[in-house]
Amino acid sequence: MKRILKAAILPLIILVIIGIIHILPAKTIEILPTDVPAATPRGGAETRTPAPSADQAELNGAFTVPAASAPGTAVRTSGKAVIDYSNAADGYVMVKYQGEAGGALRTLIDAPNGVRYTYVLQPGDYAVYPLTEGDGEYTIGVYEQTEGSKYKLVVKAAADVSLSDPFQPFLRPSQYVNYSRESAVAGKAAELMADKKGLTDKIAAVYNFVIGNLTYDKVLARTVQSGYVPDVDAVLERKEGICFDYAAVMTAMLRSSLVPAKLVVGFTGDEYHAWINVYSEETGWINQVIFFDGQSWTLMDPTFASGRPGYTPVTANYEAKYQY
Repeated sequence: MKRILKAAILPLIILVIIGIIHILPAKTIEILPTDVPAATPRGGAETRTPAPSADQAELNGAFTVPAASAPGTAVRTSGKAVIDYSNAADGYVMVKYQGEAGGALRTLIDAPNGVRYTYVLQPGDYAVYPLTEGDGEYTIGVYEQTEGSKYKLVVKAAADVSLSDPFQPFLRPSQYVNYSRESAVAGKAAELMADKKGLTDKIAAVYNFVIGNLTYDKVLARTVQSGYVPDVDAVLERKEGICFDYAAVMTAMLRSSLVPAKLVVGFTGDEYHAWINVYSEETGWINQVIFFDGQSWTLMDPTFASGRPGYTPVTANYEAKYQY
């Protein structure tokens, strides 16, 4: 009789447990609109590493814009979302959400030094996210909105990254600096660089072209939403954009010309700013070669900077928040 009762009660207990599991809400986190993009301050000095010379790069075919791929050799998936970190050593991961989402989607990347990057993720194709904070363990998570600023975890992966080349994240396309070999920005950059040999001339050529051909889009600046992603070719075609567009176009042009470049955003006091750092074989990373002061873009004197190791620009009080 007891065996019969146990046999009858056990399925009921299992059903009750399953019911409780379905009723309990998934653990959520809060992601605010201001978190896109977002990061915490970064500290420590950057290490200089010799960049590949132009001659070596040309022999190695490095002038070809490297294409991102998701070969599936290192993957975490939930059925809905896929995180492919097969090419983490090359400085990027790829994320895709399959099917329809019940709310907005976010990708969070926690870097080894505590910096958190928050990205908007659109369902459908893979998005490419850079790993810009050096070697170490990165945590990549995909989150789906439940209500308001509450998001639930869909899938998470951890990647112990050892970059094959420290310049990889800053020579490749990514979500905010998105271009290809066929892109108009890459073609225009090749045209601009045709007779330019030195770093100074290359930077000046990009700066002068962008400032001389793009106008500031005041309407977009007033209406732009959190999570805005620049479309560099569309900006070039429209010949107008906001400061993020300017920075993305200039960074894409420099990278496609084999100049390692970082798109950086941060603050000076309460003012929001953007700037571009480039790498010089003579001096290492030169900070704020091209910077936005809240009103306009400015070109630092790169000749002076490249001849003075340790040179500190007048914008040294700028606090970097995140880099692409």
